[in-house]
Amino acid sequence: MNLQQFRVLIAVREHGSLTRAADALHYGVPTLTHHLRGLEAHLRAKLVESDRRGTRLTPLGAAFAERIEQALAGIDRAEREVVDLRDAGLVTLRVGTFASMGSRLLPAAISALQQRSPVRVEVIEAEPSEVARLLRAGEVHAGLVFDASADPAFAAPDLVLETLLSEPYGVMVAREGEWAARERLDFAELEGVAWLCSRSDDEASDRVLRRVCRAAGYPVRELMRTDDLYMIHGLVEEGLGFALTTAASVDPDFDVVLRPTVQDLGERRVAFMRRAGENAAVVSWLGEALRGVAAERARRARPSRRA
Repeated sequence: MNLQQFRVLIAVREHGSLTRAADALHYGVPTLTHHLRGLEAHLRAKLVESDRRGTRLTPLGAAFAERIEQALAGIDRAEREVVDLRDAGLVTLRVGTFASMGSRLLPAAISALQQRSPVRVEVIEAEPSEVARLLRAGEVHAGLVFDASADPAFAAPDLVLETLLSEPYGVMVAREGEWAARERLDFAELEGVAWLCSRSDDEASDRVLRRVCRAAGYPVRELMRTDDLYMIHGLVEEGLGFALTTAASVDPDFDVVLRPTVQDLGERRVAFMRRAGENAAVVSWLGEALRGVAAERARRARPSRRA
């Protein structure tokens, strides 16, 4: 038995005519008849019968067609998936990302991607500098990173970055503290403040913080180094320290607020990162999906205008 024989039997059942079934399969009637006879010979059973009204399946033929139709559907699905994966260029796409914005952009982008291809996606959480290292080492195929507009860290010929979103930096403070009552904060007055810093000196907000504090004439006073966003929010909420961040990273479940500053802190730019040169098609597809998600997020964030 073979798939051509199965498809011929299903076509005869659907079209009720050898001629119409042959046309649908782009076979000649002799070829279609040859496949039917071979299948009947293998099963040693009559599967089709003809009269003046046309050609139809016998009860045995109908029962067999019902079974093989399910198998054919599974084979067709498997064939489509293999073709999709072949065109995608990867079976598993590994993506490096940071937590705060990655959790807001990647799930919707992965959903859009998987409507296009059955490729499996693995997400590896890491700080941007680590994502760049993993990408260069070939351990991930793409990355979602952030950087400071005034002090870019990833400008290199081997990496391609596409900005998805930009947000101004601000200072996160406890809602009930004295600093939250001010419309703008001045770093000239923040010398005694303790800061929540990243474990990596290369993290964009830490570079911005060091630059602004240095311009104000004092070093950064660190309360703690951590990349745990919940810990950062909790410590700020308790009034133990400040954090430099953006509006998208502020968790509304915590009693904290973001305040702008007199100094220009620049922006945090969220970007899609890939290796320069040729990449698997699915890497470009993920970039397209992320652009769509970011654009929709920006559209929702714009204030509505009432007529």
